[in-house]
Amino acid sequence: MTDLSQFPIAQKWPAKHPGLIQLYSFPTPNGVKVSIALEEMGLPYEAHRVTLADADVKSPEFLSLNPNNKIPAIIDPDGPEGEPLGLFESGAILIYLAEKSGKFLGDSARQRAHIIQWLMFQMGGVGPMFGQLGYFYKFAGSEIEDPRPRERYINEAKRLLAVVEKQLDGQDWIAGPYSIADMALAPWVRALNFYGATEVVGLPDSPNTLAWLERFTARPAVQTGLVTPPRD
Repeated sequence: MTDLSQFPIAQKWPAKHPGLIQLYSFPTPNGVKVSIALEEMGLPYEAHRVTLADADVKSPEFLSLNPNNKIPAIIDPDGPEGEPLGLFESGAILIYLAEKSGKFLGDSARQRAHIIQWLMFQMGGVGPMFGQLGYFYKFAGSEIEDPRPRERYINEAKRLLAVVEKQLDGQDWIAGPYSIADMALAPWVRALNFYGATEVVGLPDSPNTLAWLERFTARPAVQTGLVTPPRD
């Protein structure tokens, strides 16, 4: 039987099936990237609901796996050299899982580089900028009277969305073949609806992007991943 006792997080969120990949997450745009990937890759896993409350993400147990106190994180009990591996940062997890499964990272070095390029576009651009848009447009930042923060992130979200729209012209997926880049990027573009910001950033006028989102959300693995672990 697999022993996860070296990972303090397993004390707060005990594993019922310690031989499976352990996912510690919550259904946010960042969190569902990994649950979608696990579903798409057919890798058996056990999902643990880690809320965004300080009692969870700032607990000593969670910080022992991710010192940056952000979901998602994983433990792979069958990691490299057969040793358990703990990993945080959604982009790093996606690359690791794609390599482990041999899926969704392209069929050549050229495709792999292209896919990772668009994954980094999400990690370094769309995620941080759309997240700030949500804060200043919907959440606490919306109460700030100074319009400049909102305008900055609205304009940057518009710019990034235009990059996505252009890239999808004439192709179904962001990097050519369906890949971890789509799994990373699409949940963040979907979040514009949650933020109530689709109109202000021009998503209704982005036909390539809308068709891509429809293709993405129609996938059975995506539908499961979007609600894993359950919010409640």
